[in-house]
Amino acid sequence: MKPVTTIAMAGALLATACTVQAQHYPAKPIRMEIGYAPGGGTDIMGRLIAQRIADAVGQQVIVENRAGAAQNVAAEFVARQPADGYTLFMSSAALGVNVSLYPKLNYDPVKDFTPVAVFATSPNLLLVHPSYPAKTVRDFIAVAKKNPGKLNFSSSGSGSTQHLSGELLKLMLGVDMTHIPYKGSAPSMTALASGEVDFSFNNIPASQPLMAPGRIRALAITSAKRSPLLPELPTMIEGGLPGFVTETWYGVLVPSGTPDEIVAALNAVVVKAVQKDDFRARLAQLGADPLAESPEFFRKLLASEIERWGKVVRASKAKPE
Repeated sequence: MKPVTTIAMAGALLATACTVQAQHYPAKPIRMEIGYAPGGGTDIMGRLIAQRIADAVGQQVIVENRAGAAQNVAAEFVARQPADGYTLFMSSAALGVNVSLYPKLNYDPVKDFTPVAVFATSPNLLLVHPSYPAKTVRDFIAVAKKNPGKLNFSSSGSGSTQHLSGELLKLMLGVDMTHIPYKGSAPSMTALASGEVDFSFNNIPASQPLMAPGRIRALAITSAKRSPLLPELPTMIEGGLPGFVTETWYGVLVPSGTPDEIVAALNAVVVKAVQKDDFRARLAQLGADPLAESPEFFRKLLASEIERWGKVVRASKAKPE
C-alpha cells in the first residue's frame, strides 16, 4: 500500500471517528474552567451559562475555579486538555489583553483555542470622588489638562479593563495620570470613596452600592450606547471622546482541534440561552448586554481585542502585578 493511500485512509477514519463522537456528544459530564476565584464577574457569568448548557444537553457541567495570573493558569490548563468538547474555558476580555501584558505565556490565545460563543459584554463607568470638580466628561477633561501629572486613578489590578480604560483615557487626552492598582474592585471603590484617588473605572454592579448614597459619582459609561440601567448617564463618546468604548466580554472556548460539530452544537446551546427573556433579564441585572453570535464573530472579536489592547499596553508600558 502506498504511503499516500495510507495517510488518506487514516484521515478518513479520523474524520469518521470525530463525526461519531460528535453525534453522541455529550456522553458524560462537562467541565468548565474559570480563571478567577468564586464570586467575581467571570465566575458569576460562567455559572450562569454553565447551568443553561447543562439543562440543554442533559449532562452536568462541573464548574472549576482555577484562579491565578489573570486567568492565565486556567487558560494554560484548558489548552493542554483533549479536544473532545468535555473541557470548556470560560474567559473574560483578559484573553485579549494578556498576550501583550505578560512577557511570556505558555499558551497561544489564538492557536490553542477554538471560540464557541461570546454571550455578554459589560461596560465600565467613569467614576469620580464627589469632591472632584467635574460634573461632565468635558469638565473632567478640562480639569485633567490643567493638572498634568497630578491626578491618580484606581483599578482592580494591572491589566484589567478598568486599568486599561484609564490608560486609554491618558493616551486620548495626552495627559499623564498615575495608576494605583488594588487587589480587586471592592478595595478600588473604597479608595475612590475615601478620596485616596481622584477617579476610577468600574462596572455597574460594583459601582452602584456607592453611587446610591452619593459616596462616588458617575460621569459617563464606556459602552457605545447608553445603558437601560442608567439611561440618564451619557457615553464617553457623547462626552467628547470619539471611539472611547471599553467593555469586558464573556465567552466560552474549547481546546483547538475540537470537532466542528461539537463547536456548532455548543454555540447553538449558548445562542438559544441568550435569546430567552429570563436570561437576558438576568444579564441586565448584572449590568451586561447580551450577544448571540457565531464562533466566527468571536474569533474576529478576539483578534481585534488583541490588536487594540496591544497598542494600549505597549504605549502605556503596563505590566502585570
